[in-house]
Amino acid sequence: MITPETYRLVIEPDLKSFQFSGQMTLTGDIGQPTNMICLDCLELAVWQCRIKTEGAGDESVDCPFTFDPDKQTLSIHLPGTRSGVFELTVDYIGQINNKMAGFYRSRIPGDGPSHIAVTQFQESDARRAFPCFDHPARKAVFSLTMIIPEDLTAIANTGVESSRSIDNGRKEVVFHPTPSMSTYLVFFGVGPFEINEDTTDSRVRAVCLPGTAEQTVFGRQFGQKALAYGEDFYAIDYPLDKMDLIAVPDFAFGAMENWGAITFRENLLLHVPGVTSREGEMRICEVTAHEIAHQWFGNLVTPEDWKYLWLNESFATYFGYGMVDHYHPDWEIWYQFVRGETDSSLTRDALRETFAIEMPGDQQVAITTSTAPIIYSKGGSILRQLEAWIGPDHFKEGLRGYLTEFAYGCAASHHLWEALAAVSGMPVDDLMKNWVTQPGFPVITVTRDGDELTLNQRRFTFLPLDTDQTWMVPVTLTTYAADGSAVTRTLVINTAQATISLPAGTAAYKLNPGQTGFYHTCYEDSGNLEKLGRMVKQKRLPVLDRWGLQNDLFALAKAGIRSMDDYLDMAENFIGETVFLPLSSLNAHLFESVLVLDGGIRARVLQTHEALINAALAELGNLPVDGEAPTTAMVRDQLLVSGAFCGNGNVLEFLSDQFKAFSNGGAIAADIFRGVVTAGSVQGDKATLAFIIKRFEDSTVEHERMILATALGAFGDSTVLASALDYALDRIPDRIRYLPLAAAAGNPAAGKELWPWFEKNLPRMESMHPMLFERVVATFVPGPGLADVTRTRSFCESLEKKRPGLKEVLALSLERLAVNAAFRNREK
Repeated sequence: MITPETYRLVIEPDLKSFQFSGQMTLTGDIGQPTNMICLDCLELAVWQCRIKTEGAGDESVDCPFTFDPDKQTLSIHLPGTRSGVFELTVDYIGQINNKMAGFYRSRIPGDGPSHIAVTQFQESDARRAFPCFDHPARKAVFSLTMIIPEDLTAIANTGVESSRSIDNGRKEVVFHPTPSMSTYLVFFGVGPFEINEDTTDSRVRAVCLPGTAEQTVFGRQFGQKALAYGEDFYAIDYPLDKMDLIAVPDFAFGAMENWGAITFRENLLLHVPGVTSREGEMRICEVTAHEIAHQWFGNLVTPEDWKYLWLNESFATYFGYGMVDHYHPDWEIWYQFVRGETDSSLTRDALRETFAIEMPGDQQVAITTSTAPIIYSKGGSILRQLEAWIGPDHFKEGLRGYLTEFAYGCAASHHLWEALAAVSGMPVDDLMKNWVTQPGFPVITVTRDGDELTLNQRRFTFLPLDTDQTWMVPVTLTTYAADGSAVTRTLVINTAQATISLPAGTAAYKLNPGQTGFYHTCYEDSGNLEKLGRMVKQKRLPVLDRWGLQNDLFALAKAGIRSMDDYLDMAENFIGETVFLPLSSLNAHLFESVLVLDGGIRARVLQTHEALINAALAELGNLPVDGEAPTTAMVRDQLLVSGAFCGNGNVLEFLSDQFKAFSNGGAIAADIFRGVVTAGSVQGDKATLAFIIKRFEDSTVEHERMILATALGAFGDSTVLASALDYALDRIPDRIRYLPLAAAAGNPAAGKELWPWFEKNLPRMESMHPMLFERVVATFVPGPGLADVTRTRSFCESLEKKRPGLKEVLALSLERLAVNAAFRNREK
């Protein structure tokens, strides 16, 4: 075993030739005698390797080397068998690529320098920038020197130790050594950056391109708050000398938690008053909090293998929302968590083509379209279930103990369970192993016989699956007496069947109050469901329970356990609902049904959808109101967009007037801008397309550009839509090219022509960033592919043979296609 201790890196980038030269000097210890050191290395041209080892004199010795591109390894052949302390130096050059991975370039709009260069290493792309042991457990200290033009600025994980002019208009910038950390967290970048800070907490700096400094104030100020929250909650000081929040124009992910140098997609850091919506503001805060939570979960304590990636992402997801809620309790952030994380992960995990949060064995876990909803969203939702079960005080105390014990080291799942069990005295290990190491989740079917309930659990899937899986489930039950009084109790079931006695006089009952449990509920007692429906109509059921009731029922309808008529009967109780969580969910479910179903049931869906939207907007109003809850602004925007797509007359009349004013130079409120341009496209012609394209090209604000790009996929005229998508493929930057494509895949007016268009134009999409291309595949196959299921399946089989790397996303997408086809066929 070779133990790395320090990497000394010297990087000299050339932003004209898009090449960089590098020197990597690794010191470490060779435990067992060996005649070879094997490093991870990809797309680097190595010129020389030399080694100096303990007991072999002070001189470095040149070493022959070989490169295996398939295994992505650089093998350095030592001069004989060596052991003990060593110093290995590798000289090489590399490309500053355009792949948004490794050390890559990002275009700067406007005049002046044309590019910046930054790094993105998670999961295994540090090897594109320097030869290394590219694994999270192989932690080391990194000392970086960059040689750059005098007029540019270099950024890295730590602050600048020294900077001096050298020759030919260059300067040498030396950074302080980092703490011991993993390769995927290393960052360096160069460009005409501006660095912005203030006296509130000078450690938190915003790094941006010239002219955008004022747009960083909102994100930087919240970053200061989130850092203070983290230090207080975890009771561990942030260990670095600074924390940069860096806006990067071209960025495939939302953000990346590089220790001390967090990178962001521009729309998730830059805030433009009058353009950034309140939903955009909340998203900036949530993503910032997520990445700052990583400074402890992932950076300070790192998973000892990628199979434990959820220890990073689930916790950052969960605590990201907690940080925002601490400072903005009026934002109803936990409603957003349930809607965005729990709801989406229940849907993803209901497929047979799923996997455990923690992958078994030594399987590599990568963040993809398929895995993200499980690793981030399901994992975060299971943590919410766990905290509700053991209590927030025990949860906090256990986390503090875990972080303190494994600081600067690596950990596995069982280390965390042991810390939480030690403070709570509860069988955390048993419960969490149950949830983290097996795929899926249960549906609990409830049957009443007098004053006794029988609960039966089995795995829930949209398509039939023969399995005898069970879970250790913390089940909470609220019973309601005839006078409306309620009693709640919790028990744990870990068998296929269990019974619960009801209090005498129980009129109605609700499983999973507060919706902290990660399961669906199926009530066999139709009378109880009707009573709960009346409580919904009377607003006597709490918000989270109103959401859970209809969300469970829609999932059961998609699985064929209940009918869509059953769901619509329940949905009618929500006419007049104005609260974000249940209203947003109902709107989404009904819109999904419009896309999938046909015939008479689709007509009923459209009727219910129209009634829901009209009643809500009559109460909320079509225009934003000063002082209203941000979630109100969010759900209004969602209703306007789906209403426009579905041809809601009231919505289109309002939005058409707004778009006409907008196209004549008028200002549109940021919180309805998406709805306005969507409606403009839905009803638009070639002149509308030309206007949206010009507005897109003239805009310098990523938030606005993303909305306009999405609107290109909303055209109702098929000829104009095809022109819009052609423009998207030819002219829209890779980082957001998927947006109009995904929008078109969810456009009810796109028709049967869209799948042939996808087949024909697939070669034009295949150069996209792999993760973003997967998103396109994952929207087109189960959506437009539904027009001809046999043709779609055949095409996907051929595509997988051509591109085996798409196997996972194609399997996921084909199952979704099968779910949609079965749903449609059952409801005819």
